[in-house]
Amino acid sequence: MQYYSLQNPQHRVSFRDAVIQGLAPDRGLYFPVQLPRLEKDFIERLEEYDPLYIGHHVIQPFIGEEIPDHYLKQIVAETLSFPFPLREVEKDVYALELFHGPTLAFKDVGARFMAGCLGYFRKHDPRPVTVLVATSGDTGGAVANGFYNVPSVNVVILYPSGKVSTLQEKQLTTLGGNITALEIQGTFDDCQRMVKTAFLDKELQEQYLLTSANSINVARWLPQMFYYFLAYRKIKQWKKDAVIAVPSGNFGNICAGMLAAQMGLPIAHFVAATNVNDTVPRFMQNGQYEPHPAIPTLSNAMDVADPSNFVRILQLFSKSETSLKAQLSSYSFTDAQTVAAIESVFKEHGYLMEPHGAVGYLGLKEYLKKSPNNVGVFLETAHPVKFDDTMPEALRKEITVPEKVKALYDKEKQSVLLPNDYEAMKSWLMSVPVK
Repeated sequence: MQYYSLQNPQHRVSFRDAVIQGLAPDRGLYFPVQLPRLEKDFIERLEEYDPLYIGHHVIQPFIGEEIPDHYLKQIVAETLSFPFPLREVEKDVYALELFHGPTLAFKDVGARFMAGCLGYFRKHDPRPVTVLVATSGDTGGAVANGFYNVPSVNVVILYPSGKVSTLQEKQLTTLGGNITALEIQGTFDDCQRMVKTAFLDKELQEQYLLTSANSINVARWLPQMFYYFLAYRKIKQWKKDAVIAVPSGNFGNICAGMLAAQMGLPIAHFVAATNVNDTVPRFMQNGQYEPHPAIPTLSNAMDVADPSNFVRILQLFSKSETSLKAQLSSYSFTDAQTVAAIESVFKEHGYLMEPHGAVGYLGLKEYLKKSPNNVGVFLETAHPVKFDDTMPEALRKEITVPEKVKALYDKEKQSVLLPNDYEAMKSWLMSVPVK
């Protein structure tokens, strides 16, 4: 399988090079030259297969022979080493819980898969690689955990100061070792911009072998397809058209789901639910892509004004707005609506959502108003404990705190505070010796 830059289709690289480079030299995101189509028999018999077989079968066409089959199966096994339960919340509405991994967030899937791929590709290369990643909340912790102590890999995480939760910050600033956190006095979009700029900086490239672990990296983006297939194994028993609502920030998660549908997974419709950072909902209404400055919200991991992966979604539909709108709806919701949903669902159904999942739930319910005979699934992308300082106060006592989380609160934060300035970040990076 080859990958081309969405800025220049003539620029093509292997899966290995796409993973290591992260971003094309022209700043374009990599996209598969061909979209595999899964066998009809495989989809029809999905519930008969083991999750590890499904994961390997789905991802293998995107990798080809670049990772030996036995090693790829091992990477998939390490990636899918925790459950993805589908919980009934109310009649025909289910929560797909993606927070049972090591850092309690859906990002564990992509981060662990990418760490496995990069670990394999770096085995016979003595040069250390630096993983440069921006986070709006959960990516940082998942990447830090996935790459912790991976030989010859250093991780530098940029996160917006004061705009991630206490637990999210602890997860990305307390490991030490090969993990460094840069606390940027700006927004996630500023952090993401710095990371993209670094990949075009020739002086920096001469000193560092850089790659990215954001969902712009194909090894982070593609494995998110896994849990859509695993969810459908259970959904199909209800013999109804399925709608999946995804709380969306950088749009990598929903893009992976829509890619799964393009490969043959029979999901009837997708809903991209956002907070007040509503660039995509506005685009879906008027066809104008006009990012506004990012606004901080309770669902902080979605405080993204210029989502990188939306260009991949457009490419999936050959940039046809008509085709896209047939498969995707998008709605935005305020913090007040988010809190009201968390409170009402807990009161009426006894299910505790976190702010991102609540936005997904609201998007699903909005779509089901016009399509009430579907079965609906919304993604719970993180454990409520990650937002115990912003959840509705009356419900904080209902949050269960896993033992591995309790220990984190006692660890000392280690971060480098930097201004919202690329040159300051570059200067710091170049002053640190490559290990």
